[in-house]
Amino acid sequence: MEWIANGEMYPEVLIKIALALVLSLVIGVEREIKKKPIGLKTSAVIATFSCLLTVVSIEAAYLVPARDDINVTMDPLRLAAQIVSGIGFLGAGAILRKDNDNITGLTTAAMIWGAASIGIAVGAGFYIEAAFAVLSVMFVIEVIAPLLGKFGPKRLRTKDAAFIFILTDMMKIEDLIGHLNAEGMSIENLRIRKIVETGKPLKHELDIRLTALPKKKTSELYIQLSSLPYIESVEIELFI
Repeated sequence: MEWIANGEMYPEVLIKIALALVLSLVIGVEREIKKKPIGLKTSAVIATFSCLLTVVSIEAAYLVPARDDINVTMDPLRLAAQIVSGIGFLGAGAILRKDNDNITGLTTAAMIWGAASIGIAVGAGFYIEAAFAVLSVMFVIEVIAPLLGKFGPKRLRTKDAAFIFILTDMMKIEDLIGHLNAEGMSIENLRIRKIVETGKPLKHELDIRLTALPKKKTSELYIQLSSLPYIESVEIELFI
């Protein structure tokens, strides 16, 4: 009750919550622009309530009256420690594993953890540190990463891709692999399956996982591969 009665604390607490909200909006807007599943609203909720719990945790620790007969020791950041572990459940929900073994959502999960960290840092009074951390992360995501994707080492500029081909002539498999290599693609995994249909010619399905430094646009590559006489159909998935 002493905290409630102490009106001098209200402006500082409200400023902390407002700052945590503003910093979380930077992360939330970036996720919304990229159409990620966890965006503006989730980031705001996580950062704001993490800040509130941190403030409550710190103030509650100092509100416990001292006693001569009992040595009472309370951790001011006890609730904040539980935020860090509890936020992992939300982060796990953002990570998806697709049928092709491609894992997505790791950056979004890290952003969820980061939003909670912003709330804790602001609630504990580390305003400049929290703001600098947000700006640094945004600089890496929006500036450094795109630059490395265009002008960095070849390994950073390559993209993972998956191709599914239906071939009418199994003798042309090596020709197809050679054609892909000539387009700057390196095959990581190859699976071949025979397709047997009653009353129809024998076909072969090639499921290829590869890394590529594309020389053509995806649409141009699709048209070129589809025009090969021994390919009946082609499916392309590029992991960006």
